[in-house]
Amino acid sequence: MNITIRQAERDDAKAVAPLIYDAIGDIANNLTGEEEVSQILAALEQYVTETTNRHSYLNTFVAEQQGEIVGIVVLYDGRLGYKLDRQLEQQLAKKGIQTSLDIEAHMDEYYIDTICVSKNARGLGIGTLLLQFAEQKGKELGYEKISLNVELEKQDARRLYEKIGYRTTESWTIINEPFHHMVKSL
Repeated sequence: MNITIRQAERDDAKAVAPLIYDAIGDIANNLTGEEEVSQILAALEQYVTETTNRHSYLNTFVAEQQGEIVGIVVLYDGRLGYKLDRQLEQQLAKKGIQTSLDIEAHMDEYYIDTICVSKNARGLGIGTLLLQFAEQKGKELGYEKISLNVELEKQDARRLYEKIGYRTTESWTIINEPFHHMVKSL
């Protein structure tokens, strides 16, 4: 298995958007202000091509296998989360949607916003490679810890994160849904 992880590019948006949607599910409705799957995917594709939101290609890294994108990880500085979300709120306001997006990380954390492996590539260790990549990137940037949020019902994911050193530090709420906030020292 030859997997390459690289910075996403604008042209990757069509492959990246469905993976974001797969990872965040209904949260995508709130982030895009859309209800129909095709419209949600179109809005997510647009977000990937932009530079001012959390799902920008600038914050996204893709795992490729034989030229096909098989996974993604979206990473950013916890200090930037607030700014990225305010810009997204302004975009939604232009659509007539008034919303306040929840902060997802503490200011001193390197944050894994979204991680997903395509259905046909699961179980091959790609998710673990993406997590290792994120941790290495955080170390290179001088962070002492990395974090992520996992939905309460995603027990298998939580066990995987615990197995590789993440610990639940607190409960967290994102768009009125409960999450475990998990942190790993780098």
